[in-house]
Amino acid sequence: MRLRQRFSLQRFLQGEDREPGPITLVQRRVFILPTRGGIFFGVLLIVMLLGAINYNNSLAFTLTFLLASLSIVAMLHTYRNLLHLRVSVGHVAPVFCGETARVAVILDNPRPGSRYALSLRFAKQAPLSGDVPGGGWSRFDLPLPTNQRGRLPLPRITLRSSFPLGMFQAWSHVNLDSQLLIYPQPSPERKTPRETHNHLNLSGDRGRGSDDFAGLRTYQTGDSPHHLHWKAMAREQGLFTKQFGGDHAEELWLDWEALPGLDTEARLSQLARWVLDAEDAQHSYGLRLPGKQIPLGHGPAHRHRCLEALALFPGGAP
Repeated sequence: MRLRQRFSLQRFLQGEDREPGPITLVQRRVFILPTRGGIFFGVLLIVMLLGAINYNNSLAFTLTFLLASLSIVAMLHTYRNLLHLRVSVGHVAPVFCGETARVAVILDNPRPGSRYALSLRFAKQAPLSGDVPGGGWSRFDLPLPTNQRGRLPLPRITLRSSFPLGMFQAWSHVNLDSQLLIYPQPSPERKTPRETHNHLNLSGDRGRGSDDFAGLRTYQTGDSPHHLHWKAMAREQGLFTKQFGGDHAEELWLDWEALPGLDTEARLSQLARWVLDAEDAQHSYGLRLPGKQIPLGHGPAHRHRCLEALALFPGGAP
């Protein structure tokens, strides 16, 4: 790093550019300044020193230098309380717009000594405090409100500590190159688009129905957990999915063109509601958007694929 960049005001106030985790807090990333109490303590030491010089009192000199040495040791411990911590972010589950995401921030301490009274927060959010054991790690679930669909880059994370005496405050800004996926907010209107139902023929639904039990098949990614054969798994016989017969199951296409007269965000909101309702009803459903079509399917993976397409649909705010 160039000398001019290392001592720039931007690094002091906002940290460095975005980087993939984990990020280790080396010396150039940790800053320290006296707190208000530390400044008052420093002024008190100056007054004590002037009094000791004025009265030429050896006991006053001893007390002054002892307290000054104590403050230097406290500054060192405050600085080392953050030094060499490794910061990373765990898996961040997608949330719907308007919900509060819980971002798992992991602090890993490679040193044998514990780290006490650490404070973490996103910019303009309330902090969380905790300790990190020596040679171990701790998880902090930082709350992050959401108000816009799409991919949200994680805000700057700030770590602070004034341990042990509160006379100095050390901090570090961390900009992790991670993103949070935000689904559109589902519409409260639950009306299903009945005109887009396509009934299957009477040859059966190939296991997608919910009537008579028809047998087992090997588990496939995306199968509903409600249809898993848990007893076979408990007997260590493998993972199987129950198949059911029935001719009344439905294919459901969720179509952008079925919502005329609504703006982009209103359409996405209603489509998100239909995806959730179709999944709850265990329908086989597909999604049609301008320039994109997701084929029929069901299950958690298919639900995520549809909601992700809605979240990343062009036209949202940056």
